[in-house]
Amino acid sequence: MQSPQAISPTHGFWNLPVDAAQHGPALDHHLLLNLWIGLGLLALAHFILLLGITLRKRASRPTHQLLIEYLPLAALTLLFAFFAIRAQRLWAAQRYTGADLSAMQVEVTGMQFVWYFRYPGVDAAFGNTKLPLVAPSEGNPLGIDPNDRYGHDDIVTSQLVLPAGREVDLTLRSQDVIHGFSVPQMRLKQNALPGQTAHIHFTPEVPGDYAILCSQVCGLGHYRMMATLRVLPQPAFNAWLQSHEVKP
Repeated sequence: MQSPQAISPTHGFWNLPVDAAQHGPALDHHLLLNLWIGLGLLALAHFILLLGITLRKRASRPTHQLLIEYLPLAALTLLFAFFAIRAQRLWAAQRYTGADLSAMQVEVTGMQFVWYFRYPGVDAAFGNTKLPLVAPSEGNPLGIDPNDRYGHDDIVTSQLVLPAGREVDLTLRSQDVIHGFSVPQMRLKQNALPGQTAHIHFTPEVPGDYAILCSQVCGLGHYRMMATLRVLPQPAFNAWLQSHEVKP
């Protein structure tokens, strides 16, 4: 199988990483809108300060309070409420709104100091895992129960490989401490918590190789907790998946 051409970290406006996911442009637009309005507010604050000094000498106290204190405060309150609601909706679209039923299912497990990725295999079902069975040195880093018939065909890799143009639903887990699953070019960041599961879904669009980082300080080896997300065209992904299928 021919490897895809890796995408260099080209930058957009204000040196943002390239957008490689479907939801990326909406997040970038919201970020840049916040920054531009923040710049405008900085200029406006100085203008109001100068205006207030001027009007304090000329206007009565009630007029001064209405124009310089109450109206700007009310406007800022409405503005920040708008941005908070808009940001929450963008985040909820990835985190709290369920993925499409046809979304590809992949499990992501973080442990000091490595990422593992599990695919359900031909039966489209994950096998049960048990912590006492975790044995990376024996080829079972996730503790898949050998007596569970659904786990025999599960595919476990140290590289996350996904098809371009298809929605993916990631289930995040941690075996020890809090890890932060982060892919800047995909505009993804979600913590993996021990004893809990979290979901995040997205649609990768641009084939290439992208760095997977841990955004939480998870121990002395935190700096080396990295992996690779490889996005392939659908035919190339099908060939990769077939080559990794567990033979009966």
